[in-house]
Amino acid sequence: MITVVGTGTGAPLSPDARGVLAGAGLVVGAGRHLAAAALPERAERVVLGPLSPALDRIERYADDGALGGPVVVLASGDPGFFGIVRALAERFGAERLDVRHGVSSVATAFARLGLPWDDAVVVSAHGRALRTAVQICRSQPKVAVLTGPGSGPAELGAALAHRGAERVLVVASALGDPERERVERVTPAEAAARDWGTAVSVVLCLDESRALAPVRTVAGPRPGPDRWALDEDEFAHRDSMISKFEVRALALARIGPRLGELVWDVGAGSGSVAVECARFGAAVTAVEKTRDGCDRIRANAAAHGVDVRVVHGAAPTVLSDLDDPDAVFIGGGGRELPAIVTVCARRARRAVVIAMASLDRVPAARDALTAAGFTCDGVLLQSSRLAPLPGDVSRLAATNPVFVLWGLRPPARTEGVPQ
Repeated sequence: MITVVGTGTGAPLSPDARGVLAGAGLVVGAGRHLAAAALPERAERVVLGPLSPALDRIERYADDGALGGPVVVLASGDPGFFGIVRALAERFGAERLDVRHGVSSVATAFARLGLPWDDAVVVSAHGRALRTAVQICRSQPKVAVLTGPGSGPAELGAALAHRGAERVLVVASALGDPERERVERVTPAEAAARDWGTAVSVVLCLDESRALAPVRTVAGPRPGPDRWALDEDEFAHRDSMISKFEVRALALARIGPRLGELVWDVGAGSGSVAVECARFGAAVTAVEKTRDGCDRIRANAAAHGVDVRVVHGAAPTVLSDLDDPDAVFIGGGGRELPAIVTVCARRARRAVVIAMASLDRVPAARDALTAAGFTCDGVLLQSSRLAPLPGDVSRLAATNPVFVLWGLRPPARTEGVPQ
C-alpha cells in the first residue's frame, strides 16, 4: 500500500498523517516537504524532481517487500487535484493507494476572497504551455491558474495585458504560512512588471463584474449554449450584412469552437460568428475594417454576455499582430481573399472555414488551403425559408446561395504547427 499525504497549504500535518510518517520506510516528496516533516531516522528519503525516477524507486522498494516499512508520498494541497495521485494510480493502480487529502490552494485562495468557486474554471499551467490558460482567462469570468516555472503571474499578466483583457489577477503566495502568506490584487500589466519569486500558490483571474454567478447545479464552466445558429434578428447588423443562420450552423460545426482555444473571425461584420464561438467558451478575436462595424461587434458581444476582442484593421496586414489561432472563420474578403486565406491557413492550428458569395473565388481559396497542408471540402448552401402570405398561408422564400469551404489540418500535421 502507498499512502499519499496531502500537506494542504502548509498547515501542520494532522496527528493521523504524523502517525503514518512515523512508521514509514520510504518517504517521497519535495525537498521542502521532507525538511518540514518529522521523519523516522531509518526511513529512506527520495526528493521529487523528475517523476519517473521516483516512481521507479517506489516500484523497486515495493518489489523488495517493503521490509523497512510502508511507502509514504508527501504532496502539496490536495494530491488528487492536478496532483501526484494520477501518476501513482496509472503506475500502481488506484486500489494500492491510501490517499489522505489536504485542502487545495484553489479552495484556499477563493476562501481568502470570500468567493464561491463552484463556477470557476481551473487550469494547470504547471509543466504545460501557458497558451491554454491564457485563452481560458480571456473567455471566462472566473479562472484559477496553477502556475509553474515560466508560466507564472508575470507571464500570464504579460499575455493578458498584450491582448487587452480587462481582468484582475489575484496572486496568492505562500498560502497557509502565517508569516509569508500574501494575497494581492493586481492588473495584468502590474503582474507582468513584477518578479513573484517561487512562493506563488495559485493565480486567480477575475472579471469582477461577474465574480458572483447565479446558483449552479453543475460545477465548472458554464454549460454550452442550448441553441446556436441564432436568428439574424438576435444581432444588430447593417442592411442584412450578416452571416445567415444556415451558414453559421455549418461554419460552427466545422470550426468546432471550444474552451481553451482561440478563434479568429476575419471580416467579422456584425460579429455573429464571433459571438457564437464565444458562447461555446472559445476565446475570440474579431477583425473588422470599419469602425462602426467594430462598435456593432462590441455591442453584440455585450448583449450576449460574452467577451470578444475586437481588432480594427484590414486583413491580411492586421493579422500579423495576433496570436496564432486554433480555427479561423473568414467572411467576405473581396480581392484580398486569397492572400487572407494564405495567411490564415499558414497560422491556423486546426481549421479554416470560408463563406463566399462569389464562386469565382473558390478555386484560389481552395488552392491556398491545400498548399498549407489542409484537407479541403465545401458545399453550396441554398435554402428557402417559410414566409407568410395573406390569408394565413406560407410560401418558400429563397435566400442567396453561399459557398462554404473548409480546410481541416490532418492530426499528423499538427506537430509542425507553432505551439
